[in-house]
Amino acid sequence: MVVLTLKSLEKAIFVERLNRFLGKVNLKGKPVEVHIHDPGRLKELLYRDNEVFIKHVEKSLRKTRFDLIAARKGEEYVFVHSGYHNKIVRKLLDLRLLPLNMYGEVKAEVTHGKSRMDFTVEDEEGNKTWIEVKGCTLSRDGKALFPDAPTKRGRKHLEELMELKEKGDETLLLILVFTRSACFAPNSSVDPEFASTFWKAVRKGVKVLPLAFSFRNGDLIYEGRMPLCMKR
Repeated sequence: MVVLTLKSLEKAIFVERLNRFLGKVNLKGKPVEVHIHDPGRLKELLYRDNEVFIKHVEKSLRKTRFDLIAARKGEEYVFVHSGYHNKIVRKLLDLRLLPLNMYGEVKAEVTHGKSRMDFTVEDEEGNKTWIEVKGCTLSRDGKALFPDAPTKRGRKHLEELMELKEKGDETLLLILVFTRSACFAPNSSVDPEFASTFWKAVRKGVKVLPLAFSFRNGDLIYEGRMPLCMKR
């Protein structure tokens, strides 16, 4: 099922990453700066001479006129724009495609303590599900892995989900997997503290749901649920 369609995409050749959010590509023989809306390292995707998709953006206050959308990996293209993550999940919620215990009013960017969770779903009786969303672009040996760089913020979100679960609310961690993989696992080699907290959250009853997506011809396609890799 197509959950997102991006029009007017152009192919370009990646040149270099200038900083965390800025890259340079070659578009029709000319150097162009592009916005990179993903804080991950993306080293297996953003390297010199790799093929990418970019999208022209009309916003007067921006320094760049293009967004980086996807990058080639073998025979597939991996979606790399995290600014669309919540739009994707909102559509899945609207279509009731997520395995929630209940459905009701959906709210985005809901404050909890000093943080904000991506969504809450609350029914008429006040039962609430808290949802946090993460995007995954890294895969090795058939495993989707998150994160690709150490993430204190990600660990904090897991701790907050555990607190909410202990208070009696339902909690859900959604992992949007944009690269072809057989299963998902926390990336213990990059961030062992996140991985340890992840498995602790699973044991505490936080529901973790990896969702598989593919990107073809400007369409982001929902492929279904993905299992967790067996912990060793």
